[in-house]
Amino acid sequence: MGSTNKSMDKLFSGFSDATTEAWEKIIEKDLKGADYDKNLIWKTNEGIKVKPYYRSEDLNGIKHLNFLPGQSPFARGNSTSSNNWLTRQDIVVENVNDANKKALFVLDRGVDSLGFILTKFLSVKELNILLNKVLVEAIEVNFICAAMFEEVLQNFITVLKGRKVSLNEVKGSITYNPLTEMTLTAKIGNLSNAVKLIELSNDLPLFRTLIVHGSIFHNSGATAVEELGFSLATAAEYLDQLTEKGLSIDTIAPKMRFDFAVGSNYFMEIAKIRAARLLWAKVVDAYNPKQNESTQMFLHSTTSSWNKTIYDPYVNMLRTTTEAMSSAIGGTDSLTVNAFDESYEIPTEFGERIARNQQLILKEESYLDKVADPAAGSYYIENLTNSIAEEAWKLFLETEELGGFTSSMKKGFIQNRIKATAKKRDHDIAHRREIFLGLNQYPDFNEKIEIELEEDILKASDLTVKKAKLETLKPYRGAQAFEILRYKTDQFAQNNKRPLVFMLTYGNMDMRKTRAAFSSNFFACAGFDVMDNNGFESAEEGVKAAQKSGADIIVICSSDDAYPEIASKIKQLAGETILVIAGYPKAIMDDLKSKGIENFIHMKSNVLETLKDFQKQLGII
Repeated sequence: MGSTNKSMDKLFSGFSDATTEAWEKIIEKDLKGADYDKNLIWKTNEGIKVKPYYRSEDLNGIKHLNFLPGQSPFARGNSTSSNNWLTRQDIVVENVNDANKKALFVLDRGVDSLGFILTKFLSVKELNILLNKVLVEAIEVNFICAAMFEEVLQNFITVLKGRKVSLNEVKGSITYNPLTEMTLTAKIGNLSNAVKLIELSNDLPLFRTLIVHGSIFHNSGATAVEELGFSLATAAEYLDQLTEKGLSIDTIAPKMRFDFAVGSNYFMEIAKIRAARLLWAKVVDAYNPKQNESTQMFLHSTTSSWNKTIYDPYVNMLRTTTEAMSSAIGGTDSLTVNAFDESYEIPTEFGERIARNQQLILKEESYLDKVADPAAGSYYIENLTNSIAEEAWKLFLETEELGGFTSSMKKGFIQNRIKATAKKRDHDIAHRREIFLGLNQYPDFNEKIEIELEEDILKASDLTVKKAKLETLKPYRGAQAFEILRYKTDQFAQNNKRPLVFMLTYGNMDMRKTRAAFSSNFFACAGFDVMDNNGFESAEEGVKAAQKSGADIIVICSSDDAYPEIASKIKQLAGETILVIAGYPKAIMDDLKSKGIENFIHMKSNVLETLKDFQKQLGII
């Protein structure tokens, strides 16, 4: 080993250290006078400026690096020796026998955390059937219910005692979350049940009875910073109210669990989870806990619903894969990977199997559960963790200055902040600055939905109670606007000819091919049929072929200097066929319009609104 080290030292001794200044000089030279910040600094939706590269010196001043995994503030995870997480799958309980069979089935296939979604109250007898042959002390058991929390928990404890299970070993939760309910429904709740649930679960030290759902912010369009900042505000309000009721911070904090949604912004989501632990430790520490373990966050992750699509749904598998990786690398305690088809139907067994196996592969083949804090030392992720923590803390303090979470909701601060973010993201999706692969970019040209979709699939979720005095958050999917667009074409085509778009390609080969590819993808986003062409020898030949095709839309794809020639040949079709220019030839646009060409598509187009306009012209909407 010693000789190997000496050889390595000798190998690198011939290379001088490359300083940041040296790198910057080379970059400035390559930019040739172009603006450095504009071209190389990326500003995220969170308002964080991301540099093009990071070096070891960028770690200076990041305080959480002074602590090891398992040490407060736990940014680097709760465990000192591994990164294991619980693989969770939720089961809707309509029939206890069927739910039990499914629970045993998924447990046999690698799941070690069950979420039972209760559609009705279950008696002790029914709970016994539900948990028949389930080794509850070896897994995690979670109950998702809308009411009668105390009774459900009491019955669960009765079942455990009847089986003589060691209560100290039972892990799980019950989803009591009055502030989340208020945020979604406008019902102003209180924590009357919280004290009872905490006291009732005193003999279950690993059972959580108070849940903070950051996922509702994420799935309403919020950024990572907003999800984290408002989650902290939610949790702080719980702490304030419960400590005022006489409970100690060491009693309350271990009974809380945070549920975050994890999106496809890979590094951002890794950093968000690490920053969440860091900030929660800071919040709890302000209440002067006697036990250091009280500052630990127990964190459950669920793959995002906001970015899933009903068109080209297999792409959802790619999205959930990166999301599961972000969750694992960030150090989540448990993880639900939603099935790729859950956006538009009750998940199939195939969808659920893929979702389970994604987690198992990350463990069994990628070994992401074997190393504590797998992101440690990454210059980029460490800086991102620190930046998210700083920005989320600012937002948390701003919310606190307004009187806390409930007060901020009543004043509309939280809703307005998230709506503004969602509006910007919707704008970016419409302009293809935020990409939904298979939907607003590179759609499957042959995909068609010929069945009638349920109305709720294409709408935001609105659970607001009647006569509400509070504006609520309404989770939605960012893809829905494009899905509605395309679905209307699919519905129209069931009784009418599907619109055909003809690519009139002529002239410069590079320009015509590039613009035809762009235009084909553009119109396929609306579900229109597309007829591409290799290129015509003359403008006259292209015009004749276009006319013969019976196309509803003709897109002229060439170089700017060739457009006047083609326009003069095709102007006789104006009025009977929609004519479109691919590109934005500003200098000759007035001339082209005088020849009857009014439509232009280009990189800066609002794709969504432009396609809606074409649908109107075709009588689809």
